[in-house]
Amino acid sequence: MAMKIRLARGGSKKRPFYRIVAADSRMPRDGRFIEKLGTYNPLLPKDSEDRVRMNLERIQYWLSQGAQPTDRVSRFLEAAGILEKKERNNPKKGEPHAKTKARMEEKAAKAAAAAEAAEAPAEETAE
Repeated sequence: MAMKIRLARGGSKKRPFYRIVAADSRMPRDGRFIEKLGTYNPLLPKDSEDRVRMNLERIQYWLSQGAQPTDRVSRFLEAAGILEKKERNNPKKGEPHAKTKARMEEKAAKAAAAAEAAEAPAEETAE
């Protein structure tokens, strides 16, 4: 059985609340799970102790049994010091889209042309 440590969503509409659970990977996100391992409340401030609560002993047990944490849960575990930090790299995330690049090039060309036009009369008056 492929086990996952993942989030199961609860709470009402626009008021999310998540349980950190150990579940069979074939079960639906909010469906049947084997054990509740903690909670995550994203509405609380980031420095609040109640934002992420985990039963670290049980999480260690499930990891030793071969359970794979999802990306978000692995970030919680990295912050808690259970897992070592992974190198994450998304170089395209901060890169502008093609239309934005074209606009920026156009703007730079206009600025260069304006600088040259302003510079040319200044040279003639200096002589």
